[in-house]
Amino acid sequence: MNPLGTGSRDPLLSWVVRSSGTGERQASREVEVARDADFTDLLWASGPQPGQEPNLRYGGAPLPSRTRAWWRVRVQGAAGETSLWSEPATFETGLLDPGEWSASWITHPDWAGDTDADALPLLAGEFRSGGPVAAARLYVAGLGICVPSLNGAKVTAAVLEPPYSDFARTIDYSTYDVTALLQDGPNVLGLRLGTGIAHVTAPPDRYTKFAATIARPRALAQLEILGEDGSIQRFVSDGTWRTALGPTRRSHWYGGEDYDARLVVADWDRPRGNRSDWAAAAVVPWEVELAARAAPPIQVVETITPVAMTNPAPGICVVDLGVNIAGWPLLDLTADAGHEIRIVPGEVLDGDGRVAQQEIGTPVESVYTTTAGQQSWHPEFMYHGFRFLELHGLPAGSGPEVCSGLVLRAGNESTGRFSCSNEVLDATHRIIDRAVQGNMFSVLTDCPHREKLGWLEETHLLFGVVSNGYDVQAYYRDLVRRMAEAQLDSGMVPDISPEFVVFDGGFRDDPNWGGAIVLAPWQLYRTYGDVATLRTYYPAMQRYLAYLQGKADGDLLDHGLGDWYSLEEKPPRAAVATWGYGQVAAAMAGIADVLGESGDADDHRKLLLRIRAAFHERFFDGADGYGRGQAINALALDLDAVPDELRTAVTARLAETISAAGDHLMVGEVSLPAVLRALSSGGHDELIYRVAARTDWPSYGYQFVHGATALTEAWDGPTTGASQNHFMLGAIDDWFVRRLAGIDQAADSVGYRHAVIRPAVVGDLTEASASIGTPYGPLASAWTRDDSSLRLEVDVPVGSTALVQVPLPDPSWSVEAAPESTVTKDGFHQIGSGHWSFRAAPSRSAR
Repeated sequence: MNPLGTGSRDPLLSWVVRSSGTGERQASREVEVARDADFTDLLWASGPQPGQEPNLRYGGAPLPSRTRAWWRVRVQGAAGETSLWSEPATFETGLLDPGEWSASWITHPDWAGDTDADALPLLAGEFRSGGPVAAARLYVAGLGICVPSLNGAKVTAAVLEPPYSDFARTIDYSTYDVTALLQDGPNVLGLRLGTGIAHVTAPPDRYTKFAATIARPRALAQLEILGEDGSIQRFVSDGTWRTALGPTRRSHWYGGEDYDARLVVADWDRPRGNRSDWAAAAVVPWEVELAARAAPPIQVVETITPVAMTNPAPGICVVDLGVNIAGWPLLDLTADAGHEIRIVPGEVLDGDGRVAQQEIGTPVESVYTTTAGQQSWHPEFMYHGFRFLELHGLPAGSGPEVCSGLVLRAGNESTGRFSCSNEVLDATHRIIDRAVQGNMFSVLTDCPHREKLGWLEETHLLFGVVSNGYDVQAYYRDLVRRMAEAQLDSGMVPDISPEFVVFDGGFRDDPNWGGAIVLAPWQLYRTYGDVATLRTYYPAMQRYLAYLQGKADGDLLDHGLGDWYSLEEKPPRAAVATWGYGQVAAAMAGIADVLGESGDADDHRKLLLRIRAAFHERFFDGADGYGRGQAINALALDLDAVPDELRTAVTARLAETISAAGDHLMVGEVSLPAVLRALSSGGHDELIYRVAARTDWPSYGYQFVHGATALTEAWDGPTTGASQNHFMLGAIDDWFVRRLAGIDQAADSVGYRHAVIRPAVVGDLTEASASIGTPYGPLASAWTRDDSSLRLEVDVPVGSTALVQVPLPDPSWSVEAAPESTVTKDGFHQIGSGHWSFRAAPSRSAR
C-alpha cells in the first residue's frame, strides 16, 4: 500500500520478509525515508535496529503536512547476511493542522435551513490551471454522503463517503490524487451530496430504523496544485461556487433512493457545461475536527448476475441474484423516457413469489425514472440488503440481463481461507463469510437491510472470525476510535457506536457491548501487535472499567440484555453481565502489563479474582455445576471461575447438556464463543464437530439446507422472518480455523510470533486447510488423511516459529518429520519459517 493523506507525523512502516528457505528470521532491520525516489535527500535513516518485528516507526523530525516520502527497508538474517534494499514504497501526509484548511462548508441554499429541499444538491466550482503540474491533491469531507468529480470524471472508487463518525465532533476527510484529471485552462470540480445517516427522516411511505438529524447535506473541498516550479495554487469550496438541485429526488438511508434521469444536467461538472442560471452556494459553518481517513473505504468488490427471473404478477418481475448481499441494484437497459421503474429489494419471498418485507413493516424501495436511450443507474447515497429484486415498470421484453447486484464492503484485504471435506461445514464457512462481508461497512453492522448500526458486541465476540478472513488492523483502529468518541462523561460506552440514536435499558448499556472499548483493542494487540491503540485509549478503558465497578454489587453486575437470542431458558442476566465484567478486568490486567502500568495490573488481577469468586459463590449449585443450561456452565468455565477440582466435572456437564439436546447448541450470541472455547479446551472437539455437521433445527446446516446464502440472525434461517444477513452467530468459523485446521498462537505470543499448529482430526473428515494473514505474512496449515496415513503441510512466515502437534488417528501411529524440526518433551515439533511436511502412519511394529 502507498497511503495518501495519512494523518500521522510518525507513521509505522511495515513489511513482509519472504524466503524460499527454512528457519529464516530477521535479526535486525534498517529503514530509509527520503524526499526522493533516489534516496539522495534523506528525511531519516534508522541505521541497523535489532529486532524481529516486521515494522519500525518513523523516527525522524515530525513530518509536516503534504510531505511526499519514499521509503525502503533491508533486513539482516540470523547468520549475519544482509538483504538487498526493498523496492521503494511511498506515503504522503495529509493536512495535519486545522489552520491549513481554508475551505468553507457549502450547500444549496434550499438545504441551508431547517427544512428539506425537493432534491439533492449538485455543487460546482470553476477554476483555471496553467503551467506544468507536479502534483494535484483534492481534500474532501462531507455530511452525510459526498461524491467528488473533476472535469466529469470520478476521482475515486470509494463509495458512501465519508465513513460513520460522531459527525458533530469528528468527520473523516479523504485525500485524492487528481493530477491526471487536471486540464490546462478551465476546470470544474463537482460535488454530489446525499443525506446519508447524518439526516434520517421518518417518511410515512418508507421504512426507517430511527429519525434524527445531525446535519443536512454539505461539503468541504480543498484542491491544491503543486507546479513543477514549486508554486502552489489553491482552490477551495466557498460562496463563489454554483449549485442546483439534481436528478436524485430523494435518498433515505433506510427507505431507498428516487432518481429521475430526465432531470440530468448535461456536463454540469465539466468546463463546457452551462451553469449560468445556477444559484450561488450557501456557506454553512460546521465546527468539527477533521481527521484523515485511515481505514480502507467502502468499495464495489463484486458484481452478481441473476440466476433466475420470474413474473409472479402482470407487470412485475422478480430477479434472484442467488446470494444475499449488501450493496446496490444496478439497472442497465434501453428505454423510452418516462418509465417509472420501482425496485423493491428483499431477502426472502412470500408464498406468491413476491418480495417480502414484513419484518420491517414499511416499504423499502428505490424508484428510477428513465430517460430516452441506453442508460444505467444504481443508488448512490444509500445501500440495500437483498437477494431478490422485485421490479415494477420494466419496458416490455426486458430480461434478467437488465439488472445485477453490486456488492459493497469496506476494502479490507482478504487474507484468509478455509476448506474441508465436509460440505455442511464448507457451506457454513461460506455463509458466515458472506454475512461478514455484508456487514463490514465503515463500522461492523449487524444487518444491512434493517439496522445499519454499529452494535459493538460483534466487534469482540467475533473478532477472530473477522480477522481470520481479512486484514483489519487499520479498520479496527478506526472502530476503537469511534467507540471512544461515543463514550459518555460517566464512562459508559453505548451499545452502538457512533450513537446516532439513543436506545433504552440494555439496548444502550450492556457490559458485553460496551466492553468492546477494552476487548477490541486487546484483541487488536494480540493479533497484530498494536501497542499504540492500547496506549492511546487506555484512559478511556480505565474510565469504562471504573464505570462498571461503580455499578457492581459485591463484584457482580446485573444489567444488560443477557444471552441475546438464546433458545434455552436464559442464564441469569447477572451471570452473563458478570462474565463480561470479568472479560474486561482480565483484558485490562494484560493491557496494563503491556503498557508498564504494574500497579494497575495488580489491581485489575485482584478485581478479576474477586469477580471469579463472586460468580462461583452466586451461581454454583453443586449437583448440576452452575445450572442445567449450556450457557451458564460455559460462562463459568470461560471465566475460569470453576475451581480446578471441579473443572472436569463441569466440562462434562456442559457436554452432556449439548448431547442431551441432540448435539444442538441452544445458546445465544454472547455465550456461544464461550461454549466453543470451553468444549474445545476440555477435549470435546469431536462433539463440536457433530454439532457443526448437523442439518436439523437448530443448527448452521439447517440454515444452509433451507436456502440461506448468508448467515442468518436466528438459528431458524430462512424459515423465520429474522434478518438473513447477520453474522452474530458465526463463532464456529473461528473454531474451523483454530481447531480443524489447527492455526493458533502461544498464550504469550503477540502477532503470531510463536504460532501453534494443532489440528483436530475429528469425525469423518478426510481433510481440512486454512490460511490466515499475520504481521509476518501468511500462516497456513493443511492436512489430509486416509486409512494408511495422515499428511500435514505447514507454512510459517519468516520471523515466526511454530510448535506443531501432528494429530494421530490411532495411538499406534508414529510421525515422520523433517530432521530440521526439534521434538519437545510434550511431543510438539518446533520449527522455524518455511514449508514443512509431516506424515503420520502406523508404526512398523504395528504393521
